[in-house]
Amino acid sequence: MTQDYLGRIGNLIRDARKHRGMTQQQLAEALGTSQSAINRIEKGHQNLSLEMLARFGAALDSEIVSVGAGPTHLRVTGPTTLSGSIDVKTSKNAGVALLCASLLNRGRTTLRKVARIEEVNRLLEVLESLGVQTRWLNDDNDLEIVPPAQLDLSAIDEEAARRTRSVIMFLGPLLHRMEDFHLPYAGGCQLGTRTVEPHMAALRPFGLEVKANEGAYHALVNRAVEPVRPIVLTERGDTVTENALMAAALHPGTTVIRNASSNYMVQDLCFYLEKLGVAIEGIGTTTLKVTGRERIDVDVDYSPSEDPIEAMSLLAAAIVTKSEITIKRVPIEFLEIELALLEEMGLQYTRSEEYLADNGRTRLVDLTTQRSDLRAPLDKVHPMPFPGLNIDNLPFFAVIGAVAEGQTLLHDWVYENRAIYLLELNKLGADVKLLDPHRVMVQGPTRFSGAEIVCPPALRPAVVILLAMLASKGTSVLRTTYVIHRGYEDLANRLNTLGANIETFRDI
Repeated sequence: MTQDYLGRIGNLIRDARKHRGMTQQQLAEALGTSQSAINRIEKGHQNLSLEMLARFGAALDSEIVSVGAGPTHLRVTGPTTLSGSIDVKTSKNAGVALLCASLLNRGRTTLRKVARIEEVNRLLEVLESLGVQTRWLNDDNDLEIVPPAQLDLSAIDEEAARRTRSVIMFLGPLLHRMEDFHLPYAGGCQLGTRTVEPHMAALRPFGLEVKANEGAYHALVNRAVEPVRPIVLTERGDTVTENALMAAALHPGTTVIRNASSNYMVQDLCFYLEKLGVAIEGIGTTTLKVTGRERIDVDVDYSPSEDPIEAMSLLAAAIVTKSEITIKRVPIEFLEIELALLEEMGLQYTRSEEYLADNGRTRLVDLTTQRSDLRAPLDKVHPMPFPGLNIDNLPFFAVIGAVAEGQTLLHDWVYENRAIYLLELNKLGADVKLLDPHRVMVQGPTRFSGAEIVCPPALRPAVVILLAMLASKGTSVLRTTYVIHRGYEDLANRLNTLGANIETFRDI
């Protein structure tokens, strides 16, 4: 029992160290001990005093190593008026896809300014358990990935794999590396559901067959099977398109993918694959023509572009608090529909001339918001595949609709029951009615007032509630905020740099 307890503490210390980008030697120097002692502690082979645990917490600047630590909560004091400027960070979804795609390459991949979020941390744990060497290079979040000659799937970190849905995107790269393998999958993610079956349909033309048994995908690959006609995706999903792209990248013939997503993370993946020597026609359209390579072994350096969903989050923060801020490095191509809708609602803003992201391809602008009185849109707000309004941006229109004059109808047709979490805004004084599992009606304008709310398990609704708390009079508490850390890096502190008053705390 003691050994199991020490092992869990060791894992926490290891995770916190890697999150800080520190080596065992650097941590040892910070604590005045030896690298071998750190190694023993991380393996759970050494007893630790409470004083030593506290020193680890201080050295790693990590509450996760504090004694008896419970979940993280946020205390928000409002109402807030934001000011200043802020840069949009790189895309979470692109970073996740590129980590999976690095398995295609036998050479070194260096990714620039990767989002340091929990989803990325879990994937790095999975990659490291397969024998991949990963290390953070600097404070700019540059990440180096070096694969082994042979991947060891028998040693896969199942716990980390089950905590990320992204592990399904290992199927595309791995089907070329081995013919029979197991891959753990996230709980509740059963074969045949809407989220999984399209992946199978996209990968069967490459000879992949998958059976689900006891919490794992059992994958078998028939090398005699190759795509003989265009792959038509029955669902224009982002991750489905990425899986098909990665499978096509190591197929030496030409593969045509129809009804492909052309969303931001798919384009980033295409740009990376081109750097690996894969030829791709049709980037930004729904038909991709991919000429792959039999073997990829190159040292490559790539900068993922900025995150349009984070840009929308910051834009919503400004609108809800009636603030004038400058949001820099906004990937405008992926926010044009949202901005056109907001202009119809009365939003006033200015934008800079376009310039290129560090990948040399994605178009960016700087947006400066102006204090605006909004009115509800005449028609319902609903998402569509790119170039339509992004499904992840739809929830932000609930809190925007709450401060607009009139009734705003949101139709979240993609996800079952996600809309229900938007009812939590009512605890802050909003008037949100659930019409059915997919539609909500928001009546504005709202005078928000503080309340205590447990964070919903869905990422975007959780952030929507946090943004409403910025505009709420008095003190609000948002409890158990891990889901926000899965998708946003240091969001509370970054909002604080704009003038928000958000305090992170734990129950004693």
